[in-house]
Amino acid sequence: MFRNIPTITKNLLLINIVVFLAALVFKQQFDLESGSNIMDSSYNFKRWFSLHFFLAPDFQPWQFITYQFLHGNFTHLFFNMFALWMFGCVIERVWGAQKFLFYYLVCGIGAGLCQEVVQYVEFYNDGLTALSIHERVNVVGVGIMTVGQIYNLAGTIGASGAVYGILLAFGMTFPNERIFVFPLPVPIKAKWFICIYAVLELVLAYSSSGDGVAHVAHLGGMLFGLLLILYWRKHPGSSFNIGNGKQFFENMRRNFESRQSQKQQRRTDTHQAGYGPTREDDMEYNAKKKERQAEVDAILDKIRKSGYDSLTKEEKQRLFEASRER
Repeated sequence: MFRNIPTITKNLLLINIVVFLAALVFKQQFDLESGSNIMDSSYNFKRWFSLHFFLAPDFQPWQFITYQFLHGNFTHLFFNMFALWMFGCVIERVWGAQKFLFYYLVCGIGAGLCQEVVQYVEFYNDGLTALSIHERVNVVGVGIMTVGQIYNLAGTIGASGAVYGILLAFGMTFPNERIFVFPLPVPIKAKWFICIYAVLELVLAYSSSGDGVAHVAHLGGMLFGLLLILYWRKHPGSSFNIGNGKQFFENMRRNFESRQSQKQQRRTDTHQAGYGPTREDDMEYNAKKKERQAEVDAILDKIRKSGYDSLTKEEKQRLFEASRER
């Protein structure tokens, strides 16, 4: 299974899983040795690598990258990695590894920046930004804490911002592709799927304050992804080759032709050995092969002229079947 996953997507999946397991190991080790609250641990991954508020004592610039590889629990990890696998594989194959990785990190960093802005507004409304980090404040239900300690509690983790950027990229690249979304009983077009998610996150950002989910970070990942895609479309020659999508289908065509050629060569070798299909069988096979190849050529020509979205459902299925034939 892993062999069919593109390089960057596969490595992102592995890194997230390894970091999650490592965080569990360190947590268990510290709990056994001291029995203290894990938040006091100098080995705590979240203290080092989660994205803290930029005025917090524990904030470090590298956290804009590292926070993307931390997850709070298995459910958090599973859904992010499932979405990354499902949509990231497609986008990486279309865009290429370098462009996909750059886009992924930019969306993650952008999500973190948006979350920082939201946290600043919240602390400003509470009057904390006007105080020194050493000032002591009485926190209801907790006790006396310094402003710096309060800032340190505002940590953000998870790949959700980058993953939401990938969802947006899929919706903009294949807007009319139909996908299943639980609990809807019928598939919907990708563009409507993205719109539903964006509106849902926007509503939750305003109505679910304090639920522990960084909804604005999700929207931030989509926002930075949108800006980057629009920039690439306006400047197709900058940094990356936007034509990699067409190259993907050209590679599919060459692979198909190569496989058919190898298959025909095996048939020829078998026939020359004195057994196998008759001359009539070969003629029938060659006729069908030419017919299939002409059909594939017509579909690829349609992609070059009008784009992938112009294909009918049957044409997309035929192209997929052609890429699988050996």
